Amino acid sequence: MSVDVEKLLRPIDTPLPEFPAKYMTLAGGEQLVIRQVTRDEIPDILPHVEPLMHVERDFYDIVASRVYAELLGFYMHRVQDEYVLAAQIEGELVAIVNGRIVNPDVGMSYHTLALRRGLRIGAHAFAAKMEYHMDVLGQKEVLIVAESPIGFRRWMIEYKLEKRFHIPHELGGCPSYSLTRELFEAARGSLIVGRRPVPEKLLKKAQAAILAPTDPPRPPADLLAATRSLYDSTATALLGQRNKLGGTGNA
Repeated sequence: MSVDVEKLLRPIDTPLPEFPAKYMTLAGGEQLVIRQVTRDEIPDILPHVEPLMHVERDFYDIVASRVYAELLGFYMHRVQDEYVLAAQIEGELVAIVNGRIVNPDVGMSYHTLALRRGLRIGAHAFAAKMEYHMDVLGQKEVLIVAESPIGFRRWMIEYKLEKRFHIPHELGGCPSYSLTRELFEAARGSLIVGRRPVPEKLLKKAQAAILAPTDPPRPPADLLAATRSLYDSTATALLGQRNKLGGTGNA
């Protein structure tokens, strides 16, 4: 009986082409590999996302919480036509991006979560996600929202996204922005980078294991500076956060 019910609960996924892995050399000389991950790899990713759910900095808490739920939904077959891409350096997980296919013409961007700051790693991973929708799936537009000022600058401003405010986004019903094919082509020369195929040794290193991030985002050291985005001038929220994470709460 439970097996029969599970069949009813699962959406029927559409067979989709795989994202062709690519790589690029970052400003620091490290080689970044971006590849599609399978359901079987999700349990290896979740432990690296969970700590960020408690980091009240640059909206990492809400983004990580939603990413965790989306990854779990993908793993448990509770989201239709979802995909997940991972960015890795020497196997180390440095970014996650995900989304889903609404219909043959429209994609839905979910999240971009950078597990290492700097070097535009998150921006490169986001660009790969847009490349998947446009070049691999051949879609006409991708619906996008941002949950932080950084995301707004990176997506809405850099890509000059068009407003689709009459379309509620799946992330809470917020007004959507759209990356159209025309905007994607305009950004291709400056924002879409990377080479294919990935050298065999480099790709095998990424596929062998998803390693823990060595320098993940952490709670801010400067409480007062960090509370600006939380509208909490007394730093009450961050003091509580530090106590929860085992710190002293002292500035």
